[in-house]
Amino acid sequence: MTLAEALPGDFGAPVFVTLHIPSDSPSLLPELLSRKGKLRAKHPEDGEAYKAGVIYVAPPDQHMLIERNGRLRVVRGPRENRHRPAIDPLFRSAASAAGPKVIGAILTGTLDDGTAGLRAIKEAGGVAVVQDPADAVYRSMPESALENVDVDYVLPLRDIPKKLSELLGQEPPAQEGSVQSLEAMMMENRFSEMDPDALQGEGRRGHPSAFSCPDCGGVLWEIDEEDYLRFRCRVGHAFSPESMIGAQNDMLEQALWSALKTLEENAHLSKRLADRERQRGHKWMAVRFEEREKDALARAEAIQRVLASSTNEVPQPTEEEVSR
Repeated sequence: MTLAEALPGDFGAPVFVTLHIPSDSPSLLPELLSRKGKLRAKHPEDGEAYKAGVIYVAPPDQHMLIERNGRLRVVRGPRENRHRPAIDPLFRSAASAAGPKVIGAILTGTLDDGTAGLRAIKEAGGVAVVQDPADAVYRSMPESALENVDVDYVLPLRDIPKKLSELLGQEPPAQEGSVQSLEAMMMENRFSEMDPDALQGEGRRGHPSAFSCPDCGGVLWEIDEEDYLRFRCRVGHAFSPESMIGAQNDMLEQALWSALKTLEENAHLSKRLADRERQRGHKWMAVRFEEREKDALARAEAIQRVLASSTNEVPQPTEEEVSR
């Protein structure tokens, strides 16, 4: 809203915004931006022609992509960096559509979504602007961009609107991306659009890795862009390094909760069976089920300690627990 408020009413380019919001929540951002600044903001329709002086906000649960014919795609493609909408599809599609005419800006945010997309913009000859991490509420996204992208301008938020206006008054850089890089970007755009030919074809970037996709369980392809590594699976889910680790941690926690539930149910069932066999006079069977109950409870306690820790490391048992 700070940026939109400072943009002039005659701003000579369309503005595209992707914000991470829950997929099941309505977004009031266009209304808020329209009230705050001089430019009209809206959620675009699929296939809508974009115009200068309008702020287009990616709708909840949909990627916003820019096409070379001057129109927008609004699609429910595979999540990237565990988000939909995600920043990388927007940046990548802008880079392949307009090359040197694109200005990509990374503002405050967590983890590293947007880094791969900003690299694509630079690769296509565009301009990269990043909010100064010291000025950001959340430093992770700006810091990741600075670490992995040859950024042109690092500015506090209050100075970014003025810089964007200045850049619009200059000739775009003459350098354009290679044909090979452009084709690679367009192929990834097709994944975001759920293009069946792209999903079923073999012309994907990278090579199969030893890792599985946290979202669907399929094989992940490693895309090694010199000093930056990322992943994409057969159906299009994409992960930056930090989002990959975060997704694996979520998978681990889900598995631990499932194991805890199963062990507690196993202990409860074993206890009931032990009581039942003792009532029937089958002492040796009762002892057997009691041992199963004790083993399940011990394992459940170990998992509880892991879940209670912030690091997912198994806390060491106390002397009392060891003696018990």
